Amino acid sequence: MVDEKPNKYEHQDSLPIPTYDEAISSRPSSSQSYLGPEQVSHDAERQALLTTHRPHQRNGYELPTVESARSSLDFLPSSGGSSRRSSAEALQREIQQMDIEEPGDPNTSLRASRFSKRITSLTHSLSSINLPFRQWLPSGQYLRAKIPSWPRALRFQPNWIIVGRIFAIFLVVFIIWLFFISDLFIVRNARMNNMFDPEKLRTYVLNHIDADNIRHNLQYATKYDHMAGTEGSYSHAIWVETAFQQAGLERVGLEKFEVYLNNPKVGGRRVAIVDPPELQWMAKLEEELVYPVEWAAQQTPVFHGHSKSGNVTGPLVYANYGSREDFEHLANSGIKLEGSIALVRHYGTQGDRALKVKAAELAGAVGCIIYSDPAENGFLKGEPYPKGRYMPDDAVQRGTVALSSWVVGDVLSPGYASLPGERRREPVANNPALVNIPSIPLAWRDAQRLLQALKGHGKKIADVKAIGGVPYVEWWTGDSGSPTVHLMNHQDEREREGIYNVLGRITGVEQAEKSIIVGNHRDAWCFGGADPGSGTAVMLEVVRIFGELTTAGWRPRRTIEFASWDGEEYNMIGSTEHVENRIEDLRRDAFAYLNVDVAVSGTDFKAEGPVFATALKRVLDGVKDPRDGNRTFRQIWEENKTTMASLGSGSDHVAFLDLAGTSSIDIGFNGAPFPSHSCYDTFDWMNLFGDPGFQYHKALAQIWALLILDMADRPILPFDMNVYAQEVAKYVNELDKYVQSKRSKSSSPAIDLSSLKSAAGNFIISAKRFEDWGGAWETAVRESGGFEPNTLAQQRIAHNSKMADFETNLLDIDGGLPGREQFKHIIFAPPLWDTYGTVCFPGVRDAVEEGEWELAQRQVEKAAGILGNAAKLLIA
Repeated sequence: MVDEKPNKYEHQDSLPIPTYDEAISSRPSSSQSYLGPEQVSHDAERQALLTTHRPHQRNGYELPTVESARSSLDFLPSSGGSSRRSSAEALQREIQQMDIEEPGDPNTSLRASRFSKRITSLTHSLSSINLPFRQWLPSGQYLRAKIPSWPRALRFQPNWIIVGRIFAIFLVVFIIWLFFISDLFIVRNARMNNMFDPEKLRTYVLNHIDADNIRHNLQYATKYDHMAGTEGSYSHAIWVETAFQQAGLERVGLEKFEVYLNNPKVGGRRVAIVDPPELQWMAKLEEELVYPVEWAAQQTPVFHGHSKSGNVTGPLVYANYGSREDFEHLANSGIKLEGSIALVRHYGTQGDRALKVKAAELAGAVGCIIYSDPAENGFLKGEPYPKGRYMPDDAVQRGTVALSSWVVGDVLSPGYASLPGERRREPVANNPALVNIPSIPLAWRDAQRLLQALKGHGKKIADVKAIGGVPYVEWWTGDSGSPTVHLMNHQDEREREGIYNVLGRITGVEQAEKSIIVGNHRDAWCFGGADPGSGTAVMLEVVRIFGELTTAGWRPRRTIEFASWDGEEYNMIGSTEHVENRIEDLRRDAFAYLNVDVAVSGTDFKAEGPVFATALKRVLDGVKDPRDGNRTFRQIWEENKTTMASLGSGSDHVAFLDLAGTSSIDIGFNGAPFPSHSCYDTFDWMNLFGDPGFQYHKALAQIWALLILDMADRPILPFDMNVYAQEVAKYVNELDKYVQSKRSKSSSPAIDLSSLKSAAGNFIISAKRFEDWGGAWETAVRESGGFEPNTLAQQRIAHNSKMADFETNLLDIDGGLPGREQFKHIIFAPPLWDTYGTVCFPGVRDAVEEGEWELAQRQVEKAAGILGNAAKLLIA
């Protein structure tokens, strides 16, 4: 309620704060809604957010309200005093000054404006055409004289002028048809898209990305916390929607889903030593206030998304990184785990926090505490914030404990979209995507006391790999006689909480139905400076640039869709529900998905998605490293002998690649650890340590924008099937080594990979033949002076579709991974026991990992058949 927090977010004198009603009334009435047919209007929906749709206040944790959001229209860098329409002429003049139309070609001059005049001139000239056989045609006068007279009452008097005009229209249509079918109507590729030279477009993009705009975007994005399902996130949706509208995107609107989310209940979390009495102690849990008290910027509480509600006690046991191997080692050392509270640290041999909790559950623990150790991210790595980039002693890494490698998206609607009104819902109890023991994250400041209490219990740890960096601790494992710890985690669980994707597009002129999809998630665990604010700030600048291009009259060949996803942090929910809602359309028409999650947390460029290798190198060749203006990122890439990694998991590309079969890439600048998922991940952190000057944000925007241009506007879709085929052959060899290593540790039967190796070899052959056609097309167009006959254009379009369809043809649509049928791709999927890892041919690996050798052989044959068929269809 407004009067419950009167001082909230008031430390923004220059940035007026609208009320909730003002914020939502700023949305233009033309804004398109993507809500389902059974839903109420936007106004009714927003009113519901203030009444029945505000479960956030039920238990005391008041999530950010929309009155905390400043006016999007006032804040956006592009929202000056003049309207977008009034600045169009100035923008066109600027682009013309850059010589985007090639002035040297006299045929270019006023081509678009004269086209309609030429058609008009043609129709006016038809009557003056002196046909050679015209003299033998009977005149109208002669025909009228020969027609018998009818009685006056029945006499029909045709209007011969109208008849003549109808005949002229049919003649024009016939001539145009003749031009098309005879290939006399040809298109010059360099002029196809509204006379804009592609190289000049790239120059314009490179020169007009503005680091200050990105800086301002991030400043706004981090002013208040905005977890999924909160009014803070909804307010951000309105802001992004406004930016999309100001840029002139089409079909801008919100896409709503109702999904399972949780938040802590007030007073519902506790970690304490309760026995023996002399060691009694209670953890602080919460981080210190990041901003001054007078700012009253609320921080999200410390908790795990999708964590199990529970109230448990048990002896404390330290289990290193919480991998299955760590728990197995403890059991083999005689440490009893049944009924214990497991204490584990982030990162290490098990990078997925959800699988740490699951491993503890399977080992018999009744609860799990995950703490941030300074050896991985803290003072042992360098100066902690606010003096440096690393996590301070009270910082806590929040995060989801949904089993994302088992089920992705809304955990109550796997395989179908959780639209409002959707009646099908899976139960929460015994849900395969949810862990069954309570868990909570902790700062090392609090974990220190727990570790100290273990002294003398269990076995003293000698393995340096199991010793963390918390100071003043003697490292012991603990056992059934360890001090008793109380772990309480009561959650407010909502099965139908609204989340909102923001969508907009630029419609293509050649294949409007085919899409290049560009996405970044918007929700954050707290303020989200790097994750995901840096990506959102960059995407809004990219959208602004493309808006300027469309204002000047440019249009891409293929449609570009922009998406701001909600709910990613919980389980990639927004993007997955979007994919499941239009799965058939995406499998048929989506050409590529370009993802950015954390845009910048350092200076090392990374990219995943081998089919994009050649296109990315071309893009990197045009962008220079801010540290060394004389070297491009391609030069650095090649000097470091970097290769395109196979696409991992843990971000919004998962649903596009693994469910829809859309070729995907993920890009960004990485660096040393930062305060990930902590309230210390702020604008100030980014401004001081992440990217002072925002030059790497600018570089990422340039790379992203150029890659979008390449994908959306090149005549031939710039995938490199040769590179992809070579990489798949490597994946098969790596799989062979993995299988052999597993067999060497047991008396397991051999697995025959010959069929899969043969399919990979056939893919190499097919890819070469396929790419040869592209070379032949370029030669044909070049030799014809840049002109492309209509039949050749149709062949090129079909060629592009085959290229994009290849990824879709790698899906096991009728099956999926055994036990994880939601995942359909035979080559890519998250490993069963590592959400953030990368494995290839996951069906085979899962079976081998579980020792199911017959299943593994069946998965080999299935993968070989699907890969072989996809290779055949590529050149069919």
